[in-house]
Amino acid sequence: MFNRNIGHSNRCKCPICCPPNVHPTQIAPAHVSPTQHVVRTNIFHTVVPHIHPTHITTINRHVRHNEHYFPVTQSTVNEFTETNRNCGTPENPNPNCHPIRRRGFGF
Repeated sequence: MFNRNIGHSNRCKCPICCPPNVHPTQIAPAHVSPTQHVVRTNIFHTVVPHIHPTHITTINRHVRHNEHYFPVTQSTVNEFTETNRNCGTPENPNPNCHPIRRRGFGF
């Protein structure tokens, strides 16, 4: 199967190209994608007139301001109280007597 007209010796291992074999076209099973849902919206514009009537009444209001004064005076009284209890002695304490708790005097 070597082409002897090329002038090569038998030592050359050049491939011989043959025309390709073309096979009949095969049909594979169809790949069906999920159905795509398309929403087409039609918009129709309609103008509806809305009438809102208005009536304006003007009121002239006269306001009288009566001012009342109440003068106040203030005074301060400082009170001081003091208690004394006889709680007995340590040997004979009075059971109704509680220790004296002294609070500070406010000035």
